[in-house]
Amino acid sequence: MSVDTVSLTGWGRTAPTTAVRFRPRGYEEAAAVVRGRGPRGVIARGLGRSPGDAAQNAGGSVLDLSGLARIGGVDAAAGVVRCDAGVSLERLLRVLLPLGWLPPVLPGTGRVTVGGAIGSDLPGLDHRRAGSFARHVSALELLTADGEVRTVLPGTALFDATAGGLGLTGVVLGATLRLRRVSTGLMAVSTERAGDLDDLLARFTAGGDRLPYASAWVDLMARGRATGRGILTRGEHATPDMRPAHAGRTRLFPRSGAAPGRSPFPGLPPLPDGLLGPAAAALCNEVRYRGSPRARTGELRPVPAFFHASDALPDVRPLYGRGGLVRYRFTVGYGQEETLHRVVRRIAARRSPAVRAVLQRFGAADPGLLSFAAPGWSLELDLPAALPGLGRFLDGVDEEVAAAGGRVCLAQDSRMRPETAAAMYPRLAEFRELRARLDPAGAFRSDLSRRLGL
Repeated sequence: MSVDTVSLTGWGRTAPTTAVRFRPRGYEEAAAVVRGRGPRGVIARGLGRSPGDAAQNAGGSVLDLSGLARIGGVDAAAGVVRCDAGVSLERLLRVLLPLGWLPPVLPGTGRVTVGGAIGSDLPGLDHRRAGSFARHVSALELLTADGEVRTVLPGTALFDATAGGLGLTGVVLGATLRLRRVSTGLMAVSTERAGDLDDLLARFTAGGDRLPYASAWVDLMARGRATGRGILTRGEHATPDMRPAHAGRTRLFPRSGAAPGRSPFPGLPPLPDGLLGPAAAALCNEVRYRGSPRARTGELRPVPAFFHASDALPDVRPLYGRGGLVRYRFTVGYGQEETLHRVVRRIAARRSPAVRAVLQRFGAADPGLLSFAAPGWSLELDLPAALPGLGRFLDGVDEEVAAAGGRVCLAQDSRMRPETAAAMYPRLAEFRELRARLDPAGAFRSDLSRRLGL
């Protein structure tokens, strides 16, 4: 096991803190770290894709599980896989797709570990049909505060606290997942432009869930009658009769994926720091909107290109400046569309340089005590952390979301106030009580847990 002292941040590169990082080679080494923890406790970390401080532990220990990445076995007949927590969804997809299976839930990046997907109870693009990630976990191996590894099953209090529990009930070491059968490695995709937010919401709901995967890019720089305009992308798994004759020779994956932080285009220099001002963001959004088709159906894309298109792009974080970026994701229920409208108008009026903004629809809530997804609309956006007054502005948005019965995503948060989190998550007291009973000494801690009093 390697050990070093390192300064860590989340993917947003805000608020670095220093911790002792352990990289175990097996379950017993991970258990030894938990048993020998110091007074500041320990928190698990995967690939560091959480934008905030959920996988940081100032002055304590961080258990880097990226080396625990074995895929123990795929039952191709039953559609079940057993794997370590450090396996990335990208790698899992590479292994499963040629066998005719997919991971149960796929978010917008494959650079998330199975353990991270469980700890944040990730929703995917078809939440209305499939729910969040932990709904498809049939068992998990959890390293608890006493240094023992327990098999935890759905329907138990410990499972519900661990699903979306941000690593604060223990270290997920492995899981058994139920998979999704597919007949081809292609997606049939439809794309359409919407002129404003009302138009976008109407297009989202038209046709129900005939195309189960859906998300929209929203232009948060547009104002006036174009406020909230966007591009809706929907998809379904292509059947063999949809596949063109040459598709059998089409590679499901590129020969080598772009490495994180590198351009996939040879010869392209690194992106310069801090270019993302209001004028540049508005121009970028205008080009993207005008360059998209008004309406297109039946386009065939490889599965990875549909779900993880952003993974093949250059690292855009330098554009947000050296202060990093703040990712803000919230959800409000159906019937609260006016709240969504007000938030979009507030962001547009402020001229905050937002080029990434993703709108989704969620279905029934999952049983995790701190799971984020609930029936309604979810908007996720990135903003430069150094924007003047950004904290006060987002505090005001927090209040509006909370007043509408909505919530902000804890797994991506880097700045919310503890009283706001308590107002948004009604089962937080239940979560705290279970943690106090199972881990009275506070073995599992993070910068986020201390900041929010979780």
